[in-house]
Amino acid sequence: MSGTSEGPTPAADLDRSAVTDSDHGIYHRVFAAAPLSMAVVDREGLVVSANAAFGDLLGGDPDGLTGRVAADLVDLASDARTWHAYREVLRGRQARLRCTRRLKHPEGHSVWAQVTVAPLADGGPGVLVSVADIGARRELQARLRHLQMHDPVTRLPNRTLFFERLTAALEAESYEQSGTGRIGLCYLDLDGFKAVNDTLGHRVGDRLLAAVAERLTRVADETGYARAGTPLVARLGGDEFALLVEDSTGTEQLADLAESALKALEAPFDLAGQRLSLTASVGVVERHAAGTTATGLMQAADTTLYWAKADGKARWTLFDPERNAHLVTRQALSSTLRPAIERGEFALEYQPLVGMEDGRLSGVEALIRWNHPQFGTLAPNRFIGLAEEDGSIVQLGRWALATACRQARRWQLDHPGEPPIFVSVNVAVRQVWDSDLVADVAETLAETGLAPHLLQLELTESAVMGSAGRPLQALQALSDMGVRIAIDDFGTGYSNLAYLSRLPVSVLKLDGSFVRGFQYEGDKSTVAVPPNPADEVIVEAMIQLAHRLGLTVTAECVETSAQATRLRRIGCDTGQGWLYSRPVPPDRISELLGEQAYVVGKP
Repeated sequence: MSGTSEGPTPAADLDRSAVTDSDHGIYHRVFAAAPLSMAVVDREGLVVSANAAFGDLLGGDPDGLTGRVAADLVDLASDARTWHAYREVLRGRQARLRCTRRLKHPEGHSVWAQVTVAPLADGGPGVLVSVADIGARRELQARLRHLQMHDPVTRLPNRTLFFERLTAALEAESYEQSGTGRIGLCYLDLDGFKAVNDTLGHRVGDRLLAAVAERLTRVADETGYARAGTPLVARLGGDEFALLVEDSTGTEQLADLAESALKALEAPFDLAGQRLSLTASVGVVERHAAGTTATGLMQAADTTLYWAKADGKARWTLFDPERNAHLVTRQALSSTLRPAIERGEFALEYQPLVGMEDGRLSGVEALIRWNHPQFGTLAPNRFIGLAEEDGSIVQLGRWALATACRQARRWQLDHPGEPPIFVSVNVAVRQVWDSDLVADVAETLAETGLAPHLLQLELTESAVMGSAGRPLQALQALSDMGVRIAIDDFGTGYSNLAYLSRLPVSVLKLDGSFVRGFQYEGDKSTVAVPPNPADEVIVEAMIQLAHRLGLTVTAECVETSAQATRLRRIGCDTGQGWLYSRPVPPDRISELLGEQAYVVGKP
């Protein structure tokens, strides 16, 4: 015998070969029958094999896809970044690629898909391309966003979506390339709507709001049909609506729109057997978009709306800079300030302070308004300075403190099942010097029954920094009592950070000028940069410093959800501004507490 024969194959080798062949058959059957669309692609990027689900998704026979370029089938070459990553996976230099693509089906419809490219599990040459249909998920996300951005009563865009559109319209790239470079706003408030709610109930009130929304939408559609663009109609809350005109052609266009809106509301409303008539007041603002901010535009519209109501309601009024500057003269106000306190012409509105992390109402800032019989409702900047000059701020401050504490206690009693919210009251420097502020606060808390920790006193940075003697003693006594002390407009005054460790301060309120720099979402794929990139660095540093000192931070003038997202990301505790709410009467805060789902400003 020659001895060249290899002899019989060992039994162990036969078993291993059989198992390998068996496993390969099982894997092949699983691959072919899997509901997930899959294809094996070689290192050259060509399809080696595809399962039935892959063929169904792309509208072809899986066998007919063999040899095709995989990148063409699932659109991986349409942008340079994805194409480069895909090539790196093919060469074994990158672990995996995952991206979202809109694929075109041969029958004409589109398929939103998530494409994943990863090495084969057995380590063989090539990669596995899997494609998951995510159309249902995207549709659900779109529906959820629509619900988040629209008012459930009127189905109009809500405050959040309105400010997104307004902010986008005021960005330079929105108007520099095309359009008129102007923007217009009609700010509409229903006259006497509260009486409808009080007498007929909220159900009828909601039906009336929905009917008003329909008529305003019809006006906007008719206006848009005659011009280049349709105005955006939004419900900002309560009985307030806005009609935003991007690329406006001038005040005449806005005047026509306001006139059409008022005329549309003239006809009586028939609501389930109730025949109701109402009127509205409209503040109209039209100006160049360049140099305009969302807050500035809304403040002008708010002022003009007050003019329309003061002029007799049921009318529209155009913003007049000269009237804004000179109508309310210092002399006229100064002569009537003290008697106005005695006549009870002042009222408090409350602006929500919202937790950045959970979006819930945690407190309110009390803001004083003067319901002047001649000049209408006046904001604090019209009369606080005068009150400080003539000393009436002490009397006015006592009234504001007592009113705010009494209201906070009332909310607490009316909503025993909800965590009590605190109220923040502004205190002028002269109140500390010319009155016994500590005694006033102690007496007010005792009379109203409000717990000290539910009261926050706000003093400006310039008043607090450098405090010594009586002011510092008063602040320390108030803090020892349990009252929280907040520094308002922090970052605009002395900013002597050394004092922060010595003063009995518990809250810093960042001035709105810092927040306005947060105009763009900090997404790496976005080429736009904030107008002042240093703002975010400064704010983050101040927040970190405050937290190290045991202080909390409130950001003022939060206008957009993007600003809220970035502030939340860098650790800001509380937000306040138009994104959440304008200052509102006490009964609106009661409604928010009663809803038990006041979640706003979340992405």
